[in-house]
Amino acid sequence: MEAILRPAEIGDYNAIASWVGDADACARWAGPAVPFPFLAEELPEILSVTGGKSYCLAGSDGECIGFGQFWTVTQGAVHIGRIIISPRVRGSGAGRLLCEKLIDRALRSTDSSVVTLRVYRTNSAALSLYSGLGFTVVEMESTSELLFMKAEASSLRERGI
Repeated sequence: MEAILRPAEIGDYNAIASWVGDADACARWAGPAVPFPFLAEELPEILSVTGGKSYCLAGSDGECIGFGQFWTVTQGAVHIGRIIISPRVRGSGAGRLLCEKLIDRALRSTDSSVVTLRVYRTNSAALSLYSGLGFTVVEMESTSELLFMKAEASSLRERGI
């Protein structure tokens, strides 16, 4: 699959909004602070994170097929989150490509030695993806619903990310 990672543009949010079908899907994607329903044009503000960056994975036609963000949590650690892939390309490797490109951009844009994320324990597809990228679970930081995962930047780079 050919795709590029580019900053999210206003027009991308219409596509992203169409991928979120209900309140549960919204909370699982963006967290409990994001209201549902929402207007696509409100997403840039609703998803704003201090110091955060929002990116789209764009296919060869320029259309947004995936979205993700990263932000600095603590010095030396960058967090990726709000990862979502268009339903029409799920299962094609787009999620892995988005994560690889987003992690690469996050590491190049920050002075981080660790990348972190959170994933629902029941999201087996995402859990498999993140484990395959080299993330490991930190149970002490996890909850009954969410797993906290981390990966050392050096380990990610060794894997070609």
